[in-house]
Amino acid sequence: MDLLHALLLGALQGFTEVLPISSSAHLLLFPWLLGWPNPDDKLAFDVALHLGTFIALTFYFRRDIVELVFNTFDALASRSLDTPAKRLPLLIVAATVPAAVVGKLFEHQVEAIFRSNPLLIASFLIAFGLLLGLVDMLGRKRRTLDEITSGNALMIGLLQCLALIPGVSRSGITISAGLMLGFTRETSARFSFLISLPIVAGAALLKTVDIFKHGIPAGEGLPMLIGIVASAVTGYISVAFLLRFVQKQSLAPFVWYRVLVGAGLIIALLAGFKP
Repeated sequence: MDLLHALLLGALQGFTEVLPISSSAHLLLFPWLLGWPNPDDKLAFDVALHLGTFIALTFYFRRDIVELVFNTFDALASRSLDTPAKRLPLLIVAATVPAAVVGKLFEHQVEAIFRSNPLLIASFLIAFGLLLGLVDMLGRKRRTLDEITSGNALMIGLLQCLALIPGVSRSGITISAGLMLGFTRETSARFSFLISLPIVAGAALLKTVDIFKHGIPAGEGLPMLIGIVASAVTGYISVAFLLRFVQKQSLAPFVWYRVLVGAGLIIALLAGFKP
C-alpha cells in the first residue's frame, strides 16, 4: 500500500471509529470516491487499523481497565455483586457477547452485501444519524453509569450488532441506545467505549493471529506500522474530544454531518457520478 494512503486511512479510522459517524462507511467511501485501489493485502490493513484503535482506547482508559480488573477479582473473592463497581465488568461482558457472536457469524456476509453499495451506505448514514438526533433530543439524560442494569447492558449489546452494517456506526448506535434508556450523554459515550474494548481487542487478536499464519507480505510492513500509529494517535484524540464535548454539547453536529454527507453522496450517485 502507498504510504500516504496508509497514513490517511489510519488517521481516518482513528477519528471515525470513535466519533458516531461510522468508520466502516468512511473507510469504504473515502477510497472509492478518490478512486484509490484496494489494499494489496486487506488482512494487514485490517490488523493495522484495529490494533491502532485498540492501543488508543487502552491507553485512554488505562485506569478504568485497572479498576475493572481489580473489581472483577473483588467480586470473585467476595462472591458478591453488591456494588455498581463489582457489577460493571459483568455488564460489559453482557453487552459485548451479542456483537461478538453476530460479528463472528456474519461479518463476511454483511461485508459482501454492503461493500460495493454506496447508495445503501449513504442511506444508513442518514437514517441512523437522524435516530441519534431524535434520541438525543427526547432522551431524559438523567441516569448515570452506576444505574446500568443487566437488561440495559443486554439491550445496548443487541443494538450494537447493527454496527456490522456500514453507515450505522458502532459508537453511534450504542450511544443512541444509552440515550434511549435515559442515560446521560457522557454515560452513554463512556459505556459505549468500555464495551468496545473487548470487541476491538478480539478483532485485533484474531486478525493478528491470521497474519502471523500467513506472514506480512513484502513491502507491507512499513505501511502497516504507519497505519497503526496514525490510527492510535487520532483515536486517542477523538476519545478525549468526544467525552469532553458531550458533557456540555448536544450531538447535533454529528447528526448534521451524517445527513449532509449521506445526502450529498446520494445526490451525486443519482446524478451519475462515478469515481
